Amino acid sequence: MKSNYLFLAAFALLFFGSNSVIAQKNWAIPEYTKGLKNPFAGNVAATAEGKVIYGQMCVLCHGISGKGNGEAGLSLEKKPANFLALKYLESETDGEIFWKITVGKPPMSSYDELLTEDQRWQLVNYIRELNRKK
Repeated sequence: MKSNYLFLAAFALLFFGSNSVIAQKNWAIPEYTKGLKNPFAGNVAATAEGKVIYGQMCVLCHGISGKGNGEAGLSLEKKPANFLALKYLESETDGEIFWKITVGKPPMSSYDELLTEDQRWQLVNYIRELNRKK
């Protein structure tokens, strides 16, 4: 009987405690994306522009500081990425992050037609900046 409770407690912790982290990691990213080069890497002006775009397009779900706690994101079953807590973000290439923004994965929309290619790269810069602020 005690082992049943331990199993249920472990399951609940896994399901409720880390659901958003699991959802954030399970992206089937094509191998070619690792080689995509960010034309704005290290560009401070592009990062500033990425911040503006983030404020217009991303803040509702991902929150002002990138914690995944935006008002619209709170009602989603799969929570938006918390850019401050994503340890694996440092190991992803800019191309992989760019691909995620471009293609999306429900509940995240694809931004392929909503943002230009340059704007998506600028967002990559700003997401990197958010992750460094942790």
